[in-house]
Amino acid sequence: MNLKKYFVRALHRLQKGPGYTYKELLVWYCDNTNTHGPKRIIKEGPKKKLIWFFLTLLFASLVFWQWGILINTYLSYNVTSSLSIGFKTMKFPAVTVCNANPFKYSEVKHLLKDLDRLIEAALERILQPTPGNSSESPSPPLNLRLWHQIPLVLIDEHDKDNPIILDIFESNQTAGGNQTHDTALPALCPQCSHQGSDNCTYRNFTSAAQAVTEWYILQSTSILSQVPLQDRIRMGYQAEDMILACLYGAEPCNYKNFTQIYHPDHGNCYIFNWGMDEEALNSSNPGAEFGLKLILDISQQDYIPYLSSAAGARLMLHQQKSFPFLKDQGIYAMAGTETSIGVLVDELERMGYPYSDCTNNGSDVPVRNLYSQYNTSYSIQACLRSCFQNHMVEICGCGHYMFPLPEGVNYCNNEDNPGWAYCYSSLRSSIRHRQICIDSCKETCNDTQYKMTISMADWPSEASEDWIFHILSYERDMSTNVTLDRNGIIKLNIYFQEYNYRTISESAATTIVWLLSSLGGQFGFWMGGSVLCLIEFGEIIIDSLWITIINVIGWCRGLRQKRVRYPDAPPTVSELVEAHTNLGFQHEDTGTLPRDEPLPPEPGTPPPNYDSLRVQPLDVLGPESDME
Repeated sequence: MNLKKYFVRALHRLQKGPGYTYKELLVWYCDNTNTHGPKRIIKEGPKKKLIWFFLTLLFASLVFWQWGILINTYLSYNVTSSLSIGFKTMKFPAVTVCNANPFKYSEVKHLLKDLDRLIEAALERILQPTPGNSSESPSPPLNLRLWHQIPLVLIDEHDKDNPIILDIFESNQTAGGNQTHDTALPALCPQCSHQGSDNCTYRNFTSAAQAVTEWYILQSTSILSQVPLQDRIRMGYQAEDMILACLYGAEPCNYKNFTQIYHPDHGNCYIFNWGMDEEALNSSNPGAEFGLKLILDISQQDYIPYLSSAAGARLMLHQQKSFPFLKDQGIYAMAGTETSIGVLVDELERMGYPYSDCTNNGSDVPVRNLYSQYNTSYSIQACLRSCFQNHMVEICGCGHYMFPLPEGVNYCNNEDNPGWAYCYSSLRSSIRHRQICIDSCKETCNDTQYKMTISMADWPSEASEDWIFHILSYERDMSTNVTLDRNGIIKLNIYFQEYNYRTISESAATTIVWLLSSLGGQFGFWMGGSVLCLIEFGEIIIDSLWITIINVIGWCRGLRQKRVRYPDAPPTVSELVEAHTNLGFQHEDTGTLPRDEPLPPEPGTPPPNYDSLRVQPLDVLGPESDME
């Protein structure tokens, strides 16, 4: 009931307002608004009125156009980058060092024996492609099972018009002629000749060195993936053999201060200052004497000859509790040198949603992070590799040896998964799957990058190498004989160049304050308006709505009155007037009279005597007139 009263009062208040029609309301608004232009429309003459109407409409259109551009600019959420330089005591980065060779050849030789003999024979055939020039010395029979699964084919292009495709371990050869490689190669590839041979792929190399290395890595991956993890760790380089000396600032350290992890590319890797079990170390001062000094032994004489063609140590600087992706972000340190690495720190601070699609901890990323088993923080490299491994498990039915495995999945190998190499090659070259992973993974909102300045010098010098090798050999092997040489020794110096750090931070290019001021500036420049003018415009819209409501209510009442049916003849006009002026009046109810009886005649009123209204002069009136 109270709501009805309030509604009625509002209608009555509106009736006392600017007008009852849209035209009256519009005229009232133009006459009372503070916006320039509308007043001139109703007060000027016809010609000027038309000019001012056109100008007002034009400038109003310009205002709305500018407003659209400003709002669209604000909703694009652009950012600006600012660079600031600070000075503080900084945490020393985590340092990961690995050997470029993942396993000791003496430990894995029995696993790679057939593969090594096969690659040696292949190299001999490649260097001597003509059967008559090959060595006639007898050799034990080769195990061609690995070769038939993934063969190497030699293409002799001395004659460009007629290339020769030669199977290395077969005497037959195929002349290319006008045939393409796709039609000539299946004849030399047994696994591509049977049913389902479309599951084959070819990779061309311009050098036999590249082809042999890639083929050996692919085959060794299948073999080593079947070896248990503990055995792979045992076959790698141990910390006590690899880390000969360690010094951090003025404090001595040893291999026990390093955390061991297994890396598929480099075998056993060791991380200093990872921050998993202890607090991260701070650097007291910049300079080489306050950094980390290491002497490493890479034992180059025990390298796998066909797996690792580079010799040295692989190292990487990264944040605490982050996984080291040395293949992408690591650097090499060469044997027989002292490598000095000066470090500068860049801190990146990105704005989150909606300004950028970054994540704080990876919880909002739809990819299952397989590197979480190491208890490391999220990174986009971990996300991309996890995404690829998840796709490979889904499509190929097994996981690749170079990435962590989901639960309940095994690594791919030639025995259990004969077609895994084709599946892996197709997936790696698939742009669609790569784009899916790129779209799914996100950058971290806060990141720390280490910029390195690297310099090298020969170490030890010729004058000092004798006593240095004697001391290091004695400390490692307790032997007076020299067991180390220049080809296996590396010295590393890692330090902060300075305590200045750079912070690259993002800030919003457009804020709500900028938007409001820009909208008001455009409105004031083109129309001479302000916020109060917008309130006035809102007021006229509300009044228009009220008028519309009143018109709708009146229209509904008119429909309802039209539906009223009178039992007999409708009331006369005099009865309606009398009922309006006299609230106690009730017209006679004729419904009680019978229809057949005629109504009594209504008494009539005689017409007025218009002659009595004539005005005569007083002197005309006589006695007779008085008697009358």
